[in-house]
Amino acid sequence: MCLVLMLASCGKKDEAADPKAEAPPPAKVEKEGDANLVKVDHPDQFPLATAGQHSAAPELSVTGVVNPDVSRTVPVVSLASGRVVEIHARIGDEVKKGQLLLKIRSSDISSAFADYRKAVVNEQLAKVQLDRSKTLFEKGAIAKKDLEVAQTAEDNALVDIETTSERLKLLGSDTSHPTGIVDVFAPISGVIIEQNVTASAGVKTLDNSPNLFTIADLSTVWIVCDVFENDMPNVRMGEYADIHLTAYPNRVLRGRISNILPVLDPAIRTAKVRLEVPNPGILRVGMFVTATFHGQSQETRATVPATAVLHLHDRDWVYVPADNGQFRRLEVVGGISLPGNLQEIVSGLKPGDRVVTNALVLQNTVEQQ
Repeated sequence: MCLVLMLASCGKKDEAADPKAEAPPPAKVEKEGDANLVKVDHPDQFPLATAGQHSAAPELSVTGVVNPDVSRTVPVVSLASGRVVEIHARIGDEVKKGQLLLKIRSSDISSAFADYRKAVVNEQLAKVQLDRSKTLFEKGAIAKKDLEVAQTAEDNALVDIETTSERLKLLGSDTSHPTGIVDVFAPISGVIIEQNVTASAGVKTLDNSPNLFTIADLSTVWIVCDVFENDMPNVRMGEYADIHLTAYPNRVLRGRISNILPVLDPAIRTAKVRLEVPNPGILRVGMFVTATFHGQSQETRATVPATAVLHLHDRDWVYVPADNGQFRRLEVVGGISLPGNLQEIVSGLKPGDRVVTNALVLQNTVEQQ
C-alpha cells in the first residue's frame, strides 16, 4: 500500500514539472497599417493635378551677420597718459578724418616740453662754443681736436632737439604750442562702433589699455555666413550671392565671396564664408541677413499647385493616388514660389507624377474619419 502511494506521488511531481504545461501561450503579432496610406469614402471628390517641370539652378540659403571690414576699422589711441578734460564724440557718431574727439591733460606732455626746452638751450650753448672754437682754431690758439670736440657737442645737441621734438609729435602735441593738453583726432572718416572712455576718465598708456574709440568705415561691410560641410560645393571664391534683409524685404543686395575659412567649426561642422557687400546705408553691424548662393548648372525640378503642398510638423508633404482608391502621403522638399500659384519641389517628386490638388482638404477629411 505504501509503495502504491509513493509511486502515485512521484507521478504527480513529474506531471507538475512539465515545462510545456507551464509555458505561456504564443504571442500573436498584429501588423500595423502604413500611417501614410489613407482611404476615404469618395476619393473622386479630390481632384488630381499632374506635376510640371521647371529648370533652375540649385540654390543654397544660409544666415549671416553683418560685421565691419577689419581693413577699414581703425582704433583711436593716445600715447600720452592723463585725464580726459573734454570729450566731443560718442559711440554711434559719424565722424570725419581729423575731427576732434577728446582732450587729455597729460603730465607726459609737460615732461616732454621740459626736455625739449633743455635741448634747445643746450644746443644754443653748444653753437656758441663751436663758433668760439672755430675763431680760436683759425688763430692757432687751440688744436684741431678741440674744434672737433666742439663740433661733436653741437651735432649731439641738434640730435637731442630732433628727438624731443619728435616725441612731442608722437604724444600728440606741437613745439609751437607749449601746453599740457593733448588733442586726439579721428584718424579716418567713419562711424564710432566702440567707446571705452568717458569725461574725466583716466587714460593709460598702450600697456593693458583698451582703445579709446574704434572707428569703422562702413561704406563696405563683411557678411559672415555659416555653411555646412555638405553644402561647401555650392560656394566658390569670387562668386556672388543675393543678400535678403528682414528689415527691408523689398531690397536685395549682392555680395562677392572674398574668403572661405579653411577651418571648420568642430561643434556644428560649418565653415565661415565671408561676403564683401557695398553698404547703401541700410546695413548695420550685428544685423542678421539671409544669403542665397546660386549654383552654375541647371536642374529640372517638379512644380505643383501651391495648395498641393501640406506643411505639417515643419515638413512638406503631398498626397499621391494609390491602389484601391487610397492616397499615399509623401514627404517632399519644397523650393521657391513660382508665378501662377505654383510651388517648386526640390526633391521627393518628379515631373509627371499625379498629386492631390488640395492636400489640406484631404488631410482634414482623414482626421475627421
